[in-house]
Amino acid sequence: MYTRSLRAPNRSFFLFGPRGTGKTTWLLQHFKEAKFIDLLPPQQALAYEKNPSLLRAQVKALPKMQWIVIDEIQKVPILLDEIHFLMEREGYKKFILTGSSARKIKRGQANLLAGRAVLLKMLPLTSTEINFSLEPQTALSYGMLPLSVLSKSVSEKESFLKAYVDTYLREEIKYEGIVRNLGSFSRFLEIASLCAGQQINMSNLARDAEISRDTVRSYFSVFEDTLLGSWLPAYRPRAKVKEVAAPKFYWFDSGVLNATAGAFEQPMPADWNGILMEHWIHHELVGHMTYGHKKGSLGFWKTPNGNEIDFLWWYGNEFIAIEVKSSKKFKKEFLKGIHSFQEKKQLKSSWVVYLGEEELRIDQTHVVPAPQFLKLLSEGKIIP
Repeated sequence: MYTRSLRAPNRSFFLFGPRGTGKTTWLLQHFKEAKFIDLLPPQQALAYEKNPSLLRAQVKALPKMQWIVIDEIQKVPILLDEIHFLMEREGYKKFILTGSSARKIKRGQANLLAGRAVLLKMLPLTSTEINFSLEPQTALSYGMLPLSVLSKSVSEKESFLKAYVDTYLREEIKYEGIVRNLGSFSRFLEIASLCAGQQINMSNLARDAEISRDTVRSYFSVFEDTLLGSWLPAYRPRAKVKEVAAPKFYWFDSGVLNATAGAFEQPMPADWNGILMEHWIHHELVGHMTYGHKKGSLGFWKTPNGNEIDFLWWYGNEFIAIEVKSSKKFKKEFLKGIHSFQEKKQLKSSWVVYLGEEELRIDQTHVVPAPQFLKLLSEGKIIP
């Protein structure tokens, strides 16, 4: 099994995360005595939608210090008004609200976020949480969702991930209400998966998917609000050199990305393993910063002439560069982006993460195998 890094607060909180990341399992472990209300079953959600005051009646029958878990709160967002009333007028302060989508919460229903409830995130498993037990290639190909990690065979992992794509990415996003044409959305998904980890040209993607540019933007908005991906910003200092400004889009899990792209059924481009590895390391960096409440920002750096650093952490005038390579052999050219950045700014440290086995030190840059990098990250020796 595994131990999650997320720590439970002692006050009300939202817990958001894609379905299948282990939110309910974590809650059952940490809040065994809580009153659980699950809004995922359609009949249950419909009952509260028709009669929101039912929640008030149920809660008022409980002790005021009783924890109350409402699972999938985005299914019936009107309940937030009832919860607000119970917290402000009745003195009930122990609510846990989970969701796999923030979209409807963001539509004017975020009245609990202004100091009344902490916002927490549940991510797929990190290497720290599973005691670094996965081989790098397994993590790249099949991701870090708990059911994928715990599956014993490759066929089980692939079956789970393909089912995840079919039931969650399509049906769950359709539930959001703005995706009515599953044909166009399916084309978008496939093309967006092949653009993963890259700067997105909305016009080109719209043309390839045979949909409008505005539709592409709305699909990415849904994708982000349902926590299936996020934008990685470009670092742009106040300098004369024109750094690239457009962000990159990263999927939340490399296994889901692999399944969506059809990588289990067809050959992929030569650089595909590198894209998967970038997603894996991105996930690990985000997990370290999220669960560890780390300061600073995470982005990338790129110039128009092609010099690039995959991941750049910065806090004030401190910078840490991380270059990710799926190669098993180190090449001097891996340092090109790092050297280019150092001509303008001083780096606190620089790292090349690769699939080789030898640890090196070249031009003050640490070249480390991926498993070693993740252990150092966990120990606070990469991002403090």
